[in-house]
Amino acid sequence: METAVKATAEQQTPQPGSGPAHARPAPWHWALATAGCAAVVATALAAAPATGTPRPARATAKALPAAAAPDPARAELPLDCGPFPVKISVSFAADLGDGRPGTVAAAHCAAENGTPPDAVYLLGPGTGGKPVVLATLLSEGEHLTVGRLGLRSDGVITAHAQGYSSDDVPRFSPDISLDLTWTRKGGGWDRSQTTAPLTRT
Repeated sequence: METAVKATAEQQTPQPGSGPAHARPAPWHWALATAGCAAVVATALAAAPATGTPRPARATAKALPAAAAPDPARAELPLDCGPFPVKISVSFAADLGDGRPGTVAAAHCAAENGTPPDAVYLLGPGTGGKPVVLATLLSEGEHLTVGRLGLRSDGVITAHAQGYSSDDVPRFSPDISLDLTWTRKGGGWDRSQTTAPLTRT
């Protein structure tokens, strides 16, 4: 735009040696030049509309009533429990920042003895009102028991879990304690963990 305005102004400026008859242009001549510059500026603005329009901010994650999200009790979770039923340990319903209702649930096989490990799943709405598993956040193969699940306002899922460093550790006395977080990254979730103080129940 600046180049176009400058070029127009130079075309209207008399040059040395261009002839005595046009050495001092009349006032009406300068008025026409000014009008021409204004037309060039207006044309350039019309051809190049303003850019940098701010994008809408990403929706904030928020808790939802349980009735507004998938019911984990109705989901077919990928747990091999044999003759035992699946038990939901803890869960919460939320919009995780994408505008859709979801449920994060920790579940395990309801065995009669011992402390069965939990798996953590992210559930979404499915056909016929039946929830579907969108992601497995924690596998039961890690042998952790989840005691708490939560959601931060930035959409990060949090959990506290305990486990055992070996098969020799009594099942009633876990010796591993972890704080877990899952952060959305692209189409998946990144997990991180830190050691936490042991709690006894």
